[in-house]
Amino acid sequence: DRLKAKKQKTKGEGHMKSKKVAFMGLSIGLAMILSFVESQIPALVAIPGIKVGLPNLVIVFMLYRIGAKETVTVSLIRILLVSILFGNLQSMTFSIAGAVLSLLGMIILKKTNWFSCITVSIVGGILHNVGQIIAACIWTQTAEIAYYLPVLLISGIVAGTLIGLVSGIVVQKSQKWKI
Repeated sequence: DRLKAKKQKTKGEGHMKSKKVAFMGLSIGLAMILSFVESQIPALVAIPGIKVGLPNLVIVFMLYRIGAKETVTVSLIRILLVSILFGNLQSMTFSIAGAVLSLLGMIILKKTNWFSCITVSIVGGILHNVGQIIAACIWTQTAEIAYYLPVLLISGIVAGTLIGLVSGIVVQKSQKWKI
């Protein structure tokens, strides 16, 4: 009986692992599609580099529903694949710098359970832009790019708010899903 129970437990754990891996694969695919869609949207403002951050819908959702480790994995794989398919080494460097700082901040805030999905997303948007400015300063070997930071901070707040609102709704509606 013990052996039978252990086999069933192992089988159940394997099923859950397979389900999580499949969900992560779907999440990577959705985030890549959102990256591509976002790249096709003409800039709404005359300021280069401003984006809504559509792939962050997937990232914020995953952070709240799946876990930090899986969220980091999906984010980094998405950046790598999108950079290979649609970008270059510079875009990958800037994206990774922004994502690492953003994810770190969002994971820390989420773990405190003091902040809403919107606040976590806003901080993620702001830190993403800070990470990209740091990478740009290093890449170009000039600090003058930092003067662009206030504009990016405002865009990070606006985009983070929008992404946080939508992600929060999806997280709330998805509570009944078994992921």
